[in-house]
Amino acid sequence: MSPFNRPGRLRITPKLSFTGRGSIRAALFDLGIYPAAVPADDQSLVWGEVYETLDAAAVLAALDEIEGYRPSEPDRSLYTRILTDVTLEDGRAEQAWAYFYNAPLGRAQRIASGDYLEHLNGPRGLSPSKERRGD
Repeated sequence: MSPFNRPGRLRITPKLSFTGRGSIRAALFDLGIYPAAVPADDQSLVWGEVYETLDAAAVLAALDEIEGYRPSEPDRSLYTRILTDVTLEDGRAEQAWAYFYNAPLGRAQRIASGDYLEHLNGPRGLSPSKERRGD
């Protein structure tokens, strides 16, 4: 399982089965406290984890709450949920739900690698805060 063990996710973890890592066509930005993927027309990729579930309705309802997605008001939601083409690491193509940021990015830094975990760990395993301080 991912190191993203946020409190809201704990209630759905038992309903998830890890499939593997995959990529989607999108651009990724660092908003400070969480990442933001936005659709991209270029060749940009965003990497993430792919899961299967036997209780999609319950899992999606919980994730919608976590991500600030309101199905009845998608235009007013912080994130939108879209069925998206995903390429798994083994080359298989699947479709999965993905959440895309639905608000202005402001001065958010683009994450060139498209991998939020790699970005958090920084080069050589240093955390981004240690890099800035020069530790």
